[in-house]
Amino acid sequence: MLAIFDVEGVLYDEEYLPILAEKLNKESEIWEITKQGIQGKINWEEGLRTRVAALKGLDEKTCQEVSDALPIMTGAKEACMALKAAGWKIMAVSGGFSLMMHRLKKELDLDYVFSNELIFKDGKLDGVTINVDSDKSKSAKIKIEEWGEKKEDIVCVVDGANDIKLFDVCGLGIAYRAQDIVKDLATTTLEEKDLSKIIDIINKHYKLELEAATPA
Repeated sequence: MLAIFDVEGVLYDEEYLPILAEKLNKESEIWEITKQGIQGKINWEEGLRTRVAALKGLDEKTCQEVSDALPIMTGAKEACMALKAAGWKIMAVSGGFSLMMHRLKKELDLDYVFSNELIFKDGKLDGVTINVDSDKSKSAKIKIEEWGEKKEDIVCVVDGANDIKLFDVCGLGIAYRAQDIVKDLATTTLEEKDLSKIIDIINKHYKLELEAATPA
């Protein structure tokens, strides 16, 4: 069994670039592009390049500090612990960046993370390398095939338009506090801001009895 999560808005309770943009008083500009990307109104890759370009020159240290301060979603630890205890694999596929993933991977005990790469030159933000594009299923399939996971045994938990291709590779698609376009395509939706509630959905769908602790 495999669970695949989006990161920003799902495992992290924030979007990274808009917070970073506050450092340059560009948050409204960046948030606008972010929003259009999440809603599927603009080409996602284009939007990402534009956002990073607008933040060019930021200190690498600042980028890391903002990343280290991102809050982990309510119930994320409990959900991941319950899945790992039952022998599941957990993958995260993020349009965000590797510098945000190290802590997440460690704290949530993730098996594998796909993400993009911020490029720094002389300690300053200079650009982005896109490994994960708007079709996140391409990244996910690499590990799904390697691990030999069957479609019906895969759960995806996502929130944005750039995540919906992941529904093609899973048996259970959960829209977590998601955009309308995502809810329309999901197997089911979860509006409550508590990721540990996905365990109830998984139990019901697969007739399992996994147990998640209640978030403190």
